[in-house]
Amino acid sequence: MIETSRQVRAVVLGAAGVLAAAHAAPAVTSLGPLRRRLFPGLAGMGDPGHVALTFDDGPDPRSTPAFLDVLAEHQVSATFFLLGRMLRAAPDLGRELTDAGHEVAVHGWEHRCMLLRGPAATYDELARAMDAVVRTTGTVPRWYRPPYGVLSLPALVAARRLGLTPVLWTNWGRDWTRSATSASVRATVTRDLRGGGTVLLHDSDCTSAPDSWRRTLGALPSLLADVRGRGLTAGPLRDHALSRTGRKMLPARRGESRDRCRPNRSGHRPFV
Repeated sequence: MIETSRQVRAVVLGAAGVLAAAHAAPAVTSLGPLRRRLFPGLAGMGDPGHVALTFDDGPDPRSTPAFLDVLAEHQVSATFFLLGRMLRAAPDLGRELTDAGHEVAVHGWEHRCMLLRGPAATYDELARAMDAVVRTTGTVPRWYRPPYGVLSLPALVAARRLGLTPVLWTNWGRDWTRSATSASVRATVTRDLRGGGTVLLHDSDCTSAPDSWRRTLGALPSLLADVRGRGLTAGPLRDHALSRTGRKMLPARRGESRDRCRPNRSGHRPFV
């Protein structure tokens, strides 16, 4: 009987380990070199003559308007991955993004690692954030970027159900750290900058070192000049080759019958 109990325990623990591994397996895509080599679409590789410019963690009334001013001055559009809670606090700024010609995408509701959330909670998180984007800006987002760039299997499933395409990045500025400077942000981004890449920056310090956005803002004009100096254009993901699927950015419609409008497992509609 004791031996049988041990065998049962071993089977249960083994099954739990397999489930945990399956849950976390997509997280390996957060490893930059591996991601670019094996999952170029997920890394954001696209048109070799284009660089996708993306910003995470906004919209933030303290900082995002300054980025909009610089981008307008240089006549460049970008993709902003929004947090639902930030958008709820600054809906007018969210609308200002799209009115200015920028693309908006889903970063989540809170800035949480998706490995720590189960399937139902993951779906609710993405659906709630997507709902905020649709209702606030009137556009249906195409892209999803998980916090920390860490994907889980439930996040991949939820994104697929909601019609979102996960996309990470090829270059980042490490601009969230306390030690970052405008010079270090620029140097880190341009170290391996090439056509077809996707650049990750932050237009808010809501999850970063205080005032870190100021260093990013200071680096932005030089980064845009660096892109032009390489004979490349900078713009949003929608202008990247990877986005040429024929799917249009349509205004939100009431009464949609798509899966993202159906009740989830807890019986709640995500878009209410």
